Amino acid sequence: MSKINIRSFSNENDDGAPDIVGVSTFSATSYFVPSKGTTAQRPSDHVEVGSIRFNTDISNLEYFRGKTLGWSQFELIDPDLGGGTGSNTGLGTRGIFVGGYSPAGTYDIEFITISTLGDSQDFGDLANTHAGGSSTNDRTRGWYSGGSIPSAQDHMTFITIASLGNATDAGSLTAATQGLLQGLSSSTRGLIVGGRNSSGDEINVIQYHTIQSLGNAVDFGDLTAPTSYNCNGIMSSTRGITSGGYSPDAPTLVDRMEYVTMATLGNSTDFGNLSRATQSCSGASSSTRGLICGGRTPSNENNIEYITIATTGNTTDFGDLAQAGLTGDINALSSPTRCVISGGGAPSGGKMGYVEISTLGNSTFFGDLTVAGTSLQSAGTVSNGHGGL
Repeated sequence: MSKINIRSFSNENDDGAPDIVGVSTFSATSYFVPSKGTTAQRPSDHVEVGSIRFNTDISNLEYFRGKTLGWSQFELIDPDLGGGTGSNTGLGTRGIFVGGYSPAGTYDIEFITISTLGDSQDFGDLANTHAGGSSTNDRTRGWYSGGSIPSAQDHMTFITIASLGNATDAGSLTAATQGLLQGLSSSTRGLIVGGRNSSGDEINVIQYHTIQSLGNAVDFGDLTAPTSYNCNGIMSSTRGITSGGYSPDAPTLVDRMEYVTMATLGNSTDFGNLSRATQSCSGASSSTRGLICGGRTPSNENNIEYITIATTGNTTDFGDLAQAGLTGDINALSSPTRCVISGGGAPSGGKMGYVEISTLGNSTFFGDLTVAGTSLQSAGTVSNGHGGL
């Protein structure tokens, strides 16, 4: 076998490397340098599946999965984390509840291991009491943004999911925002959707930030109408879906669902409708199916509905929340296979229930919330295994 030692080479236009046909092996004790650029500079035309580049925004290698899935970063960590004590000692996807009403705004951050059963445990604290904010995350870092303490805030804070500890301030929203903002996440980008401004008026703004970068949120696009108290957390690796909420344009509760493609910028597009107009529901998802749980119409609701994320259309009945208190302003988070629901507006809202996302049926008892008290309404939720990852 012949060997050629070359320091650098390019094509005839000096804008890339020449094609090498067949099976070629490169070996060295040094390194090779892939192409690099920001997220905005990702190529989209004539890109071959399997192409590799270095993303300077997230300081990580990423690869091209095709036109539909786009670019994804290489996973550098094991998503299975240790639990805690008692029945929550197993390995699995970690779920984290951040802030919320209990019955006033709370500092508390608590966690569970979604694949096991058991009570929540203390993770750390926010710097201030927060409720009604937005949560976004990838597999390693979780963010909690906006909310009220009690007035509208523009703070963005983050935690490291694998380590227990307090949240750190690290940026600002485009404006102070409260009112149960919706959070959507892919493996690289977090979206903060809707809410209310510091005057208490609903807004239609969608903001975004790069999860692995410290800095402020920037404009993404707009919802079809100003909305607050919409449903949190339904996404695949490419698409994020918002549902329900209150809109002054109605002026009432709404039953619409809208979606965005998270890797691009732009306004939301109609997805379909819920079975009823509702607000303060909570969502969770695998990579293919999204669940919409509970809500207020304005009475507290205990139903669960589902959608197929890759297609558009209306919701279908999934089952009911069977645990006392799992109604109203509840919280939900997920692993690739399981959705855990907690909190609620009822006095006995300290329970957690769960369902298996791929099957239909009512929720089963998971454990108790043990840190924030008997009820935890409108908390942020973080999971290192949700459908957007």
